Formats: sequence, C-alpha cells, structure tokens
Amino acid sequence: MSYRLPPAALCLLCLCVLGSAASAQERERPERIAGHPNFNGIWQAMNTAYWNLEGHSAEALEEFWQLGAIGAIPAGQSVVGGGEIPYRPDALAQREENRSGWPAADPEAKCYMPGIPRATYMQYPFQIVQGEGDTILFAYTYANANRPVFMSDHQIAPVDLWMGRSNGSWDDDTLVIEVNSNIQDTWLDRAGNHHSSAMIVTERYTLIDENTIDYQATIDDPETFTRPWTIRMPLYRHREENARLLEFNCVKFSEELLYGEFMSREAAGASP
Repeated sequence: MSYRLPPAALCLLCLCVLGSAASAQERERPERIAGHPNFNGIWQAMNTAYWNLEGHSAEALEEFWQLGAIGAIPAGQSVVGGGEIPYRPDALAQREENRSGWPAADPEAKCYMPGIPRATYMQYPFQIVQGEGDTILFAYTYANANRPVFMSDHQIAPVDLWMGRSNGSWDDDTLVIEVNSNIQDTWLDRAGNHHSSAMIVTERYTLIDENTIDYQATIDDPETFTRPWTIRMPLYRHREENARLLEFNCVKFSEELLYGEFMSREAAGASP
C-alpha cells in the first residue's frame, strides 16, 4: 500500500472534511468527534521557539542594522525539558557551523518545507482538520506545507520526506503522532539546531480546554543527541469569526537567495 495519499485523493479528503468543518462552525462547536476530542481549528504557538528552542536573550542582528529594533531577536525562555538540548560533541560543532552561516544556510530562508516539529511553533498559524474517518490533516501557512496523519495505515516511508511520515493513535484523549522518515535537511529553529535522518519525533496533543492544546514533542536521534529530549508548549486556537488559514507562498521570496547568481548573469546578458 502507498505510504501517502495520492494528490487527487488528498484534495478530495480536504474538500470533504473542510466542507463539513465549515458547516460545523455555523453550528455549535461539538466537544467530541467520533468519541475523540475535537481538535478542529486554526492554532498557533505564542513564544519565540521559532528563533531558538533554548533560552536566549534579546540580540541585534548586526547584518541587518538598517532595520533597527525591527530586525532584533526577541528574548525567549527555553521550551526544552531540562533547559538545554543534549548534543553529541560533533553535532554541537555542526550547530555552531549552522549558526555562522545564518540566515542563508537556514532552510526557512530558502522556503523549504519546515518539517516536524518546527512547523508547529513557527510564527505562522496552522490548521487541524479532523473528520470522523481515520485520517487527520494538518495544513500550515508557511510554504503551503501539509501532512496527513494516518490513524490506521502505519508505515515507514521508503524515502525520507520533508514533513516525514505521520502515524497517529489515541492514548485516551491525547492524540499521539509518531513521525518517521524525516529528511536531515530541516532545522529545528533559526538558531541552527538540527538533527539527522535517524530522528523519530513523537508528538502528543492534549486539549486543556477547547481553545488550548498542551503540545509535547519528544525527539529521539542517537546520531545527534546523547539521549531523547522533549519540548513542551501551549498552542492557542484562533477565535475570531473570520479566522482562516492564509497562504504564504514564499518561493518567489527566495529566488534571489537561491538563484541570484544566475539571475544576475541573465540580467547582464551573459551566456550560461
């Protein structure tokens, strides 16, 4: 069996579930769907984990001094259990190399799909679409990324994927998602925190109330870290009447970064 939905089937699923979700919004929000908590909605993290999962102080970006305070890094508390990420020495050196190459080295700057768990706490909202079937869909603002969560057809993908392969299950009222087959090219934040293709992410989504999710993600990657470690944060549901997921199709914003050399030569009339 295929490890992912064909594009046509995925589009049909989205249309059907989104249609039923839109109709449900016109009525009273149901507390449960098919016996499980209702995770439908547009959600967003309210922290600075997208800059750095670990605790960090406010800092100027010297290369972007023209932006003044607009271009500064905001301070933030650690969302990592124990405060620090337990890197192996060689992997820690790789993080420092990543940082020295920021922002050009950051996959986010190139509009690559963010991967899991990074997509969850970027500064953009995302939507959970939950129907009564055995598939839940996550749709993200950034780069129009999405991922189906397979609640019964659990597999390991035959190739590594930007958003991984998501196998879901229920632990009482907690949605548990194990994400395997993660391509090593994604980062965990803008601070250069990274992983290998051996990473397995186990996410836990637990509703505190209808507007708040307790989100936890345990990262297990023995090639990069000395032990598994966990991040934790609340996610908040957008409650405005016209809440919707808007596109951030960032490819056109990255063309100069990715292909600037070739674009400049073409503009100058140089031959390939």
